[in-house]
Amino acid sequence: MRPYAEREACAILVGATGDFGTAITRRLLDAGLGVIAVARSADSLHGLAAAQPGVRPCAADIASDDAIAAIAATIDKPVRMVVHGPGVAVAGGILTAPTASMVDAVNIKVGGLLRLVRAADAHLGAGSRIVAIGGHYGLEPTAYAAAAGVANAAILNVVRQLSMAYGPRGITAHTIVPGPADTDRLRRVAATRAEQRQCTVDEVLDEMRAESSLGILSTPEQIAWAVTLLLAPEADAMTGSSLMLDAGRRRGLP
Repeated sequence: MRPYAEREACAILVGATGDFGTAITRRLLDAGLGVIAVARSADSLHGLAAAQPGVRPCAADIASDDAIAAIAATIDKPVRMVVHGPGVAVAGGILTAPTASMVDAVNIKVGGLLRLVRAADAHLGAGSRIVAIGGHYGLEPTAYAAAAGVANAAILNVVRQLSMAYGPRGITAHTIVPGPADTDRLRRVAATRAEQRQCTVDEVLDEMRAESSLGILSTPEQIAWAVTLLLAPEADAMTGSSLMLDAGRRRGLP
């Protein structure tokens, strides 16, 4: 038995106003959870809340320790799930990316996840889920996204540590690992790369699709589906592992 019904609980989502966040918000609301939506832009949050009843906005910068108190002050019921899904800038390859971009990416991904968990800790109970949205570059390094690769590799380790620390309380921790996703952000990245290489955006996107076994890009809806899949009671037996939604980009073992 769950210690509380879904309607009496909430989810906290960092990165709520992006393409992934909007899709995840819809799925969480459909699952009967209230959603505390966390992002830096208060205007974007209020727009999301107006469009999706059941959303409570929380303007906070997850890269700052001040976010812990800001998020904690918004929680008024048990937390069924926390989802950490902010993006990081694509700052270039390992030879050219500013070193500060590495530090910033790890602070947002790893530091942000820890701030989120610490804000929610007192409201987590048996059956609660800690979910981090990573990226396949953490497992399959690339020549052009050094900061994202380092930060997403670190997330995998931190989620494993959280799974061990929270296991005795019946709380599970998970990483969801999408490949490049068909979003406005990816298309902006593709446009920059196309300009550098003097080719078309479609050629860059086709190359990205060809990197996968299925020849496709991930979608925000697929990632949102994976998040809410973890709400099932059957997921109680799974923790510390990674759900790969990369369309077959990962080549290595295990």
